[in-house]
Amino acid sequence: MITSYQSKYFAYELTKQNASNSIGRLSQSLINATVDLNPHQVEAALFAFRAPLERGAILADEVGLGKTIEAGLIISQLWAERKRNILIIVPPPLRKQWHQELWEKFYIPSIILESKNFNEMVRSGHRNPFLQQDQIVITSYPYARNKADMIRKVNWNLIVFDEAHRMRNVYKKSNKIARTLREATAGYPKILLTATPLQNSLMELYGLISFIDPHIFGDETTFRRQFSRGTKEMSEMDFIDLKQRIKPVCHRTLRRQVTEYVNYTQRIPITQEFMPTNEEWELYEKVSAYLQREHLFALPASQRALMTLVVRKLLASSSFAISDTLLSLIKRLEQLLEQLDSGKTEITVEHSDVYADVDEFDDTVEEWEEDDQPSYIDKLSPDEMKRLIQEEKEELEQYYSLAKSIKENSKAEALLIALEKGFEKLRMLGANEKAVIFTESRRTQMYLREFLERNGYAGKIVLFNGENQDEQAKQIYEQWLEKHRHDDKITGSKTADMRAALVEYFKEQASIMIATESASEGINLQFCSLVVNYDLPWNPQRIEQRIGRCHRYGQKHDVVVINFLNCKNEADKKVDEILSEKFRLFEGVFGSSDEVLGSLESGVDFEKRIQQIYQTCRTAEEIEQAFKNLQAELDEQIQLKMKETRMHLLENFDDEVREKLRDHYHQTSLHLNRMERYLWNLSKYEGAREAIFDDETLSFVKDYETYQMISQAKKQNSPNVHHFRFSHPLAQKWIEQAKSRELLPKEITFRYSDYKGKVSILERLIGKEGWLSLDLLHVQSLESEQHLIFSAIDTEGGQLDQEMCEKMFELPAVEGEEVEISDSIRNTLRRISEGQQEAILNEIMERASAYLDSELEKLEKWSQDLKNKLEKDIDEMTVEIEHLKREAKLTRNLAEKLEKNKQIKELEKKRNEMRRNLYDQQDEIDEQKDRLFEEVEKKLEQRTATEHLFTIKWRIV
Repeated sequence: MITSYQSKYFAYELTKQNASNSIGRLSQSLINATVDLNPHQVEAALFAFRAPLERGAILADEVGLGKTIEAGLIISQLWAERKRNILIIVPPPLRKQWHQELWEKFYIPSIILESKNFNEMVRSGHRNPFLQQDQIVITSYPYARNKADMIRKVNWNLIVFDEAHRMRNVYKKSNKIARTLREATAGYPKILLTATPLQNSLMELYGLISFIDPHIFGDETTFRRQFSRGTKEMSEMDFIDLKQRIKPVCHRTLRRQVTEYVNYTQRIPITQEFMPTNEEWELYEKVSAYLQREHLFALPASQRALMTLVVRKLLASSSFAISDTLLSLIKRLEQLLEQLDSGKTEITVEHSDVYADVDEFDDTVEEWEEDDQPSYIDKLSPDEMKRLIQEEKEELEQYYSLAKSIKENSKAEALLIALEKGFEKLRMLGANEKAVIFTESRRTQMYLREFLERNGYAGKIVLFNGENQDEQAKQIYEQWLEKHRHDDKITGSKTADMRAALVEYFKEQASIMIATESASEGINLQFCSLVVNYDLPWNPQRIEQRIGRCHRYGQKHDVVVINFLNCKNEADKKVDEILSEKFRLFEGVFGSSDEVLGSLESGVDFEKRIQQIYQTCRTAEEIEQAFKNLQAELDEQIQLKMKETRMHLLENFDDEVREKLRDHYHQTSLHLNRMERYLWNLSKYEGAREAIFDDETLSFVKDYETYQMISQAKKQNSPNVHHFRFSHPLAQKWIEQAKSRELLPKEITFRYSDYKGKVSILERLIGKEGWLSLDLLHVQSLESEQHLIFSAIDTEGGQLDQEMCEKMFELPAVEGEEVEISDSIRNTLRRISEGQQEAILNEIMERASAYLDSELEKLEKWSQDLKNKLEKDIDEMTVEIEHLKREAKLTRNLAEKLEKNKQIKELEKKRNEMRRNLYDQQDEIDEQKDRLFEEVEKKLEQRTATEHLFTIKWRIV
């Protein structure tokens, strides 16, 4: 029982823009999130808003702390504020995961931009597909680089870089993607997400920070001289200076600091060895030797390395996968022969059939950039070409016959033993007996289903791949649509809904999901605790992706990881050794550590090195030596020399962090409860004629559909219920309805006697009455913020403070008759409001002043860095001149002496010119600094406006 006045107040409380120094800055995103938020995630999001967001921040929490959720909170808040030009740039395997998590956790729609749909949009008349209406754009690093010109043309509210350590070497000229993206995104707010902002050199930190704000440090040379000589050579003052400069833009939380809120589980590895049959090994050896040849007609020269990788993976997967692939290669050679017979000199044969068996192949192509190789074909006569193609074709036909003759695979037999072991371990752990089996081939996937169904698992299996077009998948999808036709789970995207339907079927009915690489991203399987890598990728980041489907937030049990090992294959053994021992992917709490996985800018580079070994090494000794060399390189990459530096630079004292997080946890809970109460009470009032509300379950029925407050729906996991939240269209409609209502002065009776609770500060007001007005103050300064200001007095002239008024408006109340307000009462209320406004503006001015001081200090340091560089350049040239003079004095050869003296004169001339220009250049730096500071001052100019919302006569009974 509330009034239209309370409803209007609640509506403004729910939508007002708060300052970034309070939990309220995240109001809308907090009451939209379907996931339980941890305090460190709220703290990280608030840090980004304080940064300020016009430039951005680096969120560098350790692995496993939910940086995606932190970014999601920021995105969700901007979305609620209708700042919706948002771009997310991620490694290709993470695109679907972001797409799904934005919708599942925050109800934010997004689109993945890639070549196919980008070109379709352009053809249909869309001038720039990166400019989307009401959906967030997700794209990959390679594609963003490719379309940098298009990205530059959009006025972005925010750009998020996931796995941003790819950008840390932006200062190197060789890092073309990073440099292109820095230029394309210059001037836009950015959030960089990385668990490893600092790996091998402080220059990496310089690279990331210059991405966010180019004026924190001078240029690359000055940074190297001052900070990157090595931590032992850096003075204590320089170290403190470096830490202070980093602090406003880089935030890091450690796992050990959040154990109060986050429960972690282990990974338990099992290696299942198998011995191939003589026929299987013969097939492997022959096809492997074939792939090692320098020249092949069946594989196109333009993508030779990648296509070889694909064929190798299928060869290791199953005889069924490789047999169909061999048939595709044979057909390709037949097409080549047909083209030659018809007199064509230019060979143009599609090779899509070769990789049709591999899911997510387009992602792999995008990551595998290959230089064009000169084609061997061009050097041959047509007759010679025909002869060689015919020979290669006959050879492949022999391999194909051999592959077809193999009816069962020894690895599949070993899978039965592995599943038995795995399920036994799950029973010991008390986990659900569910397993996800990953394979890199759809044909292997089909074979495994048939094999397992013949061996005791009939009716217990579901498939998951890039197409999901089998009869079982279609049936599951139809049943899922029927089951969820009355709730929010149906998105309208058939691909997304099909994936959701298959995951739900696996959770509720099947015991085993056999999945291709398409399941390694964008689906959450935390209800499953057994991951079987039937085929193991060579890219460690892809393996981490797979295991991360199960070993993630919400996993209640330890996760068992089973890998297969071919006992006859020396190279396979070495790969397994590196992935297990160097990358530590399969055991421990987090699998691969920050230091190890973060040391690779791209797992594709590692994958290419492995591929190179398989291609070039033939004997056991060659394989042994090649892997030793690779291990040595990895040791150098994974060196932990910067661990201590990172600890001192980026990490805060544990007790200090824990205390802050406890405070955030308490504040967030209070604020969230308050905002949810406001939304619920407003909805009951505004929707009273449209819906039937139930306070017990926080749900209502409208047009035969059930809606439930998102906090309750999360707890109860109720089926066939729509999640009611701030961003829901109904909520938005009712909020706007309440805000737009014109309210004349009335008498409002607040009924303390009907309130289910005790509010001490209101007890002394029982039986009293008075006047109250509510104003909305808009302030534009350092940031845009709004403040709701209550001005209230009782009939005896006593003034009520803001907290009293807020508490009063939470009491049950009834509206009375309209009332007249005297001029003296109006003037009194206005004076109180003006006094409060002045206090708020002074507080904002203090914040702006502190920000101005920090910006001035930053720019002073930046300009001093550049000035020091000029002087240091002159000093270094003086040292060089003195060195040449000593050499000239010591040399006895006249020609050399003359040459040295000539060099000395040239350098002295250059130094004199530098000295003459020094003051002019220093003046230029000061002018640039002043211009930058003037821009900051303009942003801080205070603009205010006040909007009167209503005035009432109040009474408490």
